[in-house]
Amino acid sequence: MLVNAKKMLMDAHNQKYAIAHFNINNLEWTRFILEECQKLNSPVILGVSEGAIHYMGGYHVVVSLVKSLINDLTITIPVALHLDHGSSVDSCKKAIDAGFTSVMIDASKYSLEENIRMTKEVVDYAHSREVTVEAEIGHIGGEEDGVADELAYAKVEDAISLAKETNIDFLAPALGSVHGIYKGEPKLDFERMKKINDALNIPLVLHGGSGIGDDLIRTAIQCGISKLNINTELQMAWNDAVRDFIESNQNVYDPRKVIKAGEMAMKKTIDHKLELLGSINKA
Repeated sequence: MLVNAKKMLMDAHNQKYAIAHFNINNLEWTRFILEECQKLNSPVILGVSEGAIHYMGGYHVVVSLVKSLINDLTITIPVALHLDHGSSVDSCKKAIDAGFTSVMIDASKYSLEENIRMTKEVVDYAHSREVTVEAEIGHIGGEEDGVADELAYAKVEDAISLAKETNIDFLAPALGSVHGIYKGEPKLDFERMKKINDALNIPLVLHGGSGIGDDLIRTAIQCGISKLNINTELQMAWNDAVRDFIESNQNVYDPRKVIKAGEMAMKKTIDHKLELLGSINKA
């Protein structure tokens, strides 16, 4: 069922496991994730970037797609539909109005004061509609970086100010992870992560989960991480399987068969992540 992310993340936070946030890109992606999470009885957050929303046809299309799959596949686990890296207050409001149950306002590129102002506006709008809100502090590296900039790590005092002045539900502090493929090793600042967790006692979010080793993820969960964002790793698993299929089946042109060729590789990756995070049978 479609819910906001409050209960699933607070349960994870209190019991020291984490919820997987898997980004969706199309119907098949959404179906594969829902089916596997249902099979393993794990709550899940379906993240949708603004780019994916545009690609899939719009906010209402995404909501209708997810709701229809939940209904027709008889999905009974808690599912949150989450706007990933909303770049503006308007984008978050559009997602909320369309039926998203959770949003991220990413105003991390602005000053702390502007980040707080924008985030508070989204929180006020979202909470009156029972929608949860994630914010970001510091700068999480992008695919163009591949390496975290230690100067952009979240400051503990800034994280405290942002969370307490806006009443967000969960926070993504930049602490050494990057989006996409890592160039070098992640340098997660667990000491700072724990300080933020102890000061706020709300679920923390780790972006760039695809390139972080299992041992580091386990440590991060113990330091307060309750939500792990995963996208690139699913894309790579699907891509490798589909390329192998096409190479071995040169005469196949049915797009359904081509896209479905990546299903088992994706689901295998999903299985591993859910086991690692400890969310199996937590629905």
